[in-house]
Formats: sequence, C-alpha cells, structure tokens
Amino acid sequence: MEAIIYNTKGKESGKVALNEKVWGLSWNGDLVHQVVESMRSNAHAATASAKDRSDVSGGGRKPWQQKGTGRARHGSSRSPIWRHGGVTHGPLSEKDYTKKINKKIRARALYTVLSEKLRKNEILFIDSISMKTPKTAEAKGILSALSGVKGFEKILTKKKNAAYFATGEKSEAVSKSFANLGNIDFDAVQNMNPMDLLNHKYVVIVAPEKSVSFIEGKLAIANTDK
Repeated sequence: MEAIIYNTKGKESGKVALNEKVWGLSWNGDLVHQVVESMRSNAHAATASAKDRSDVSGGGRKPWQQKGTGRARHGSSRSPIWRHGGVTHGPLSEKDYTKKINKKIRARALYTVLSEKLRKNEILFIDSISMKTPKTAEAKGILSALSGVKGFEKILTKKKNAAYFATGEKSEAVSKSFANLGNIDFDAVQNMNPMDLLNHKYVVIVAPEKSVSFIEGKLAIANTDK
C-alpha cells in the first residue's frame, strides 16, 4: 500500500509505503468499543463520596422517647430517612473504575481505527511542519492550504474536533502555534490512541517516515497470541 505525502502548502511531495496488516484491516466495532469503553473507565476519577450515617454530625442521642409521644419511634437523627442524615448505598471514593486493556487488543483497535480512517480518506500525511517561533496565524495558514486537498475541505472550518495532528518530530513552537486553535489537537505519535482518533474528523500524520515506523512497530504486539 502507498499513500500520498503532502507539504504544508497542500501540494504532493512524495509517497509513503504502508503495511496492509496495519492500514488495511476490516472494521471490528466490537473490538474498538471494548477498548474505548475501557479507556473511558480508566479515565473516570472516583471523586464522588457520600457520607453514611457514621460520617454525618449529630444524632448522638435518641431524638425523643420510644413511647408516649404519638410519633414514630426513632433512634438517631443521623438515620437516612432524616433530613441531613446519612446516605444509604451512596458513591464512595474508594471505588476502582480501572479496567485492564490487553496490549494486543489495544494495538489491534488502533490499527482498526487507522484502517477505517484511511479507507474513508480521513488521514493526511504531511512531510514536515517547522516554525521558528509560535505563530497561530501561520498554523491557520497551513490549515487553509490543507483544506485544498480533496476530502479535507472542512479541516479549517469545522468548529469542534476537526483534526488530530500526530507528529514524530518534537517542536515546541509548532505545538504552541496549534494550541490556540480550539478545533485542533496536536500531540506526539507515541500518545496516539483509538479514542482520540475517533473523536476527530481528520487525522494528520506529520513526518510520516518516523511516525509510520513507530505505529507499525506495534505490529509484533498486535499479532501475538497472548
């Protein structure tokens, strides 16, 4: 398999070879759903914590005597049926939401999403992006040029989650330039995951020689039997 590489002006500058075992997989919704839901669960912070009757203040003595008042009997004002009483079976901060994601399954899900994006013409390969100083205007200019590539017309105008830029080259100036654009996420290719790819319309892979090599390096993990 081969894909066209573009420059920051939206012009063809070469081609990159792609491994079919990575970029040519058929869609597997169940596999991708399993990984994405596990990632969402792992990101769930157990911050909710209700107080039970042993944690709320007050209720040290019996509200009123057991008999003779005509009212229902009560032993404590900390009872869950009282206002300001404890909560029954409420959420606790000790709850663990983490789920184990097998490395093989995670890599396979990433390849499945990449294959689907490539099949839908939603992946763009850029030879490089270089800036001496952070300039948001220059980043917008790059997006404007890329919007001229067939199929990527909305990369500049889409208001939310337009594109996910994954790069194999570190550049603080470039990342800062794109940081001010609310519809773009710019990250290292090492941090690429199925959930980020699915949350964005387009995927832009910068410095494809390095980036593709790193992505396909996970192939050995995805093909293991264990």
